[in-house]
Amino acid sequence: MTTSQKHRDFVAEPMGEEPVGILGKKLEERGFDKACVVLGQFLVLKKDEDPFQEWLKHTCGANAKQSQDCFGCLPEGCDAFL
Repeated sequence: MTTSQKHRDFVAEPMGEEPVGILGKKLEERGFDKACVVLGQFLVLKKDEDPFQEWLKHTCGANAKQSQDCFGCLPEGCDAFL
């Protein structure tokens, strides 16, 4: 699988207080204003792809590509920085 430059940049450093990128406005309106908060939800869902993608679709209307892109960087970031 090839990754985008945006993906490579995201996983290259700890996310800290980075603002949410994908579907940012809708996530912010629902209290998920930082990438680390979205990561928290990913961890609450036990890093399970299907429930996380369903949560994204339900929470902010993410389509299949958007939810896959968002999910795609989180396990790699966890492996590198947690």
